[in-house]
Amino acid sequence: MDKLQVGILFGGCSEEHPVSVKSAQEIARHLDTEKYEPFYIGITKGGAWRLCDGPEAGWEDGDGRAAVLSPDRSSPGLLILDQGKYETIGLDLVLPVLHGRLGEDGAIQGLLELSGIPYAGCDIQSSALCMDKSLAYTIARSAGITTPDFWIVTADEKVDPDLITYPVFVKPARSGSSFGVSKVADGAELAGAVALARQYDAKVLIEEAVAGSEVGCAILGNGHDLIAGEVDRIALSHGFFRIHQERAPETGSDNSTPIVPADISAEERARVQETAKAVYRAMGCGGLSRVDLFLKDDGTVVLNEVNTFPGMTSYSRYPRMMAAAGMPLAEVIDGMVSLALTGALAGALR
Repeated sequence: MDKLQVGILFGGCSEEHPVSVKSAQEIARHLDTEKYEPFYIGITKGGAWRLCDGPEAGWEDGDGRAAVLSPDRSSPGLLILDQGKYETIGLDLVLPVLHGRLGEDGAIQGLLELSGIPYAGCDIQSSALCMDKSLAYTIARSAGITTPDFWIVTADEKVDPDLITYPVFVKPARSGSSFGVSKVADGAELAGAVALARQYDAKVLIEEAVAGSEVGCAILGNGHDLIAGEVDRIALSHGFFRIHQERAPETGSDNSTPIVPADISAEERARVQETAKAVYRAMGCGGLSRVDLFLKDDGTVVLNEVNTFPGMTSYSRYPRMMAAAGMPLAEVIDGMVSLALTGALAGALR
């Protein structure tokens, strides 16, 4: 049986570039090379695409060849450029192991759609919806899912601090992880927090601080056929959860500990999983996503955000939750591949 030729995109231009590289390293360690022939395409911080041996240290400074996706849908794959000539490498599918801007916002998904190459994860529409937290909240509310109260601040718009009920979180509306996020206790801190968020996105979200536990649920699947990983809970020692901004993430967070399975009741666990599935379906997600939520003391589950290609590092929440549910990363990769190819076939038959 021929191996599937899999393109693995990693790196990228967003602030989550280093996390993407670590995710790709972990996927490389767990990829079954008896089934798959991997082609690693690293995207530098400046946006250059390079075919390289893998995502190990030094790939950006190595001898990787320039590579682009072929725009010819009759021959989907890579164009490898070398000394004014090019060769083609066919790809059966792509794993876009990219986080944040230009990775989870529909941009790379659109490029892959144009190229006709099946890919793992959410499509253009669901990626764009989930990346914009204000749109995600609006869609979730229409589906009967509880969200925080929120206000949108557009570029250059002035905010009257007296109109806000504190405490609130101020965050970029379309950015990954917790980059540019501040917790604001009173009006005196608001302008500085908005200015910080605008370093990452011109559109800023101000949302109420929900009193409750931070919980998450990993989802794998399409439509109504969904697998939910174990629920986790983020135990905080102080401050708020700042994912991917730890000083030494491999050895633990500065102020948080993930508890998997979450130390909540069976009833609460089931409610969190069902809410995560409802969010996933409402957003039109496919393939995989991590749904982050709040669990209030009265049992109400509130949407926080959806990560359409969550971190896959050795310390990331998604693989931990799936492993706790009996699905190690190698099986998760197999699932992503199968779902991508099944989805592509279904699309071709429509």
